[in-house]
Amino acid sequence: MKEIEKIEENSLKNGYQNGNIMPKPKVIQAVLCYLKRDGKTLMLHRNKKPNDIHAGKWNGLGGKIEQGEMPEDTVQREVFEESGLKLDKTKLSFHGMISFPNFSLHTDWYVYLYTARDFTGAVIESDEGELAWIEDDKVLQLHIWEGDMLFFSWIEKRHFFSAKMIYSMGKLLSHEVYFY
Repeated sequence: MKEIEKIEENSLKNGYQNGNIMPKPKVIQAVLCYLKRDGKTLMLHRNKKPNDIHAGKWNGLGGKIEQGEMPEDTVQREVFEESGLKLDKTKLSFHGMISFPNFSLHTDWYVYLYTARDFTGAVIESDEGELAWIEDDKVLQLHIWEGDMLFFSWIEKRHFFSAKMIYSMGKLLSHEVYFY
């Protein structure tokens, strides 16, 4: 029995399952935006949606880029949908792009990372989770993805970056980054 399991495991690694070629990974493009004001960052505790890949984690605001959208359009739309805040997409700060190969089953994620300091409106109750303004020096103490701890420092360096983060079972295995 263990020999059969080993053969199946090796087949999966080599792109085969039950003698069939497995499909190429699906690619999802998304955005992530951190709103900042008065030494605080608006964070979203992802605790409302069933089967949320980010369940229990604190995160910025964002989501998937829809057909025909520029990433900045997506930031504007997602920030409004998730928080009720309106922002001017021409005043965003674009910090970099992160690829997450096979982040979810057969799916690669490419995420454009932004911050915004210029927005209007009042925070609403979010369908995604609980929103809270967190003091900047406390953000890294939240239950966030391991890779987020890395890119928060990259944002502060104010250099544009391109990165790749490899996760398995919710754990960061490795990362690679280039600064420009």
